[in-house]
Amino acid sequence: MKIAILGIRGIPANYGGFETFAEELAPRLVAKGHEVTVYGRSNIIDYDGQYYKGVRLVVLPTISHKYLDTIAHTFLCAGHALRERYDAILVCNSANAYCSWIPRLVGTPVAINVDGLEWQRSKWNMLGRWFYLVSEWLSTFMANEVVTDSRGIEKYYLDKFNKTSTFIPYGSPTGTVETTEVLKQYNLEPGDYVLYVSRLEPENNAHLVVKAFEKVKTDMPCVVVGDAPYNGEYIEKLKSTKDQRIIFTGYVFGQGYRELQSNAYFYVQATEVGGTHPALLEGMGHGNCVLANDVPEHREVLAEAGTYFRTDNNGDLTEKMQYLLDNPDKVKELGEQAAKRIQEHYSWEKVTEDYEALFERMS
Repeated sequence: MKIAILGIRGIPANYGGFETFAEELAPRLVAKGHEVTVYGRSNIIDYDGQYYKGVRLVVLPTISHKYLDTIAHTFLCAGHALRERYDAILVCNSANAYCSWIPRLVGTPVAINVDGLEWQRSKWNMLGRWFYLVSEWLSTFMANEVVTDSRGIEKYYLDKFNKTSTFIPYGSPTGTVETTEVLKQYNLEPGDYVLYVSRLEPENNAHLVVKAFEKVKTDMPCVVVGDAPYNGEYIEKLKSTKDQRIIFTGYVFGQGYRELQSNAYFYVQATEVGGTHPALLEGMGHGNCVLANDVPEHREVLAEAGTYFRTDNNGDLTEKMQYLLDNPDKVKELGEQAAKRIQEHYSWEKVTEDYEALFERMS
């Protein structure tokens, strides 16, 4: 089949979940004999080649603006796709639903991965939230198929719109890496730091992690991986902590990111909104004990293979952190359970098979 993925910043991945998703999925589809194109944004992708890991790259211009970047670029991609006559197109992000009908003008079937409930994120103003709410509705009929990556989001679309979607979870690599170059860069020792990974936005609760860690008794550092565009004031406040044990690395991708996940003592997942969070799966896949915010999305993925804290209980996160710091045997046990759960339910190979089946059904 001739397949395209659009609605993302592009690959090689250097930002977030959908980009990592495309970098994992597209080469695996190529390995199965399909021709795959991934569209990217000119303000993000500086890779010179026309192909990356066998995947054809099409880089188009965009408008570098918080509210226009995604929708402007995807509109151009959808127009470009008209002449390509793909057998199937995967659009990422419900915000792009408004132009998902364009490839269908020439008979190309379109699936849209709607991701999580983006309108719940505090970074959006009233207009932005309204746009995402409308986009959810548009997703139910602008595309041929709706894909949801969590059972919670699947139920949401069924209950709210009476729309049946195809559930395909996000995937994760498994196992660990042996290299430690990034650890050396930040003077970290394997198994001797707490790890937090996320976009640094308020609803991801990095501020709660920082405040909680300031109160624990340990010589271990806490490594905060991530950044966010258009959010400088919040990030500056995070970095104003006086606790020298807290290390901010900014974005880390690829091998360096896997090194950090492979060698953490335990991993904190503090996010509140969205569907399945890639960093949670990756933390589990690398064999980490996970301390997660007690929300349904995390319970769905982690089940009993981790431990939980509540944001409405002042001091609970500090208490749970201290417990894990004081109980290495429990940390090891939960890490092994987490890795096993990923192997059984969230491997990239299984995810690729599910998408291939979806595209075959559509074409």
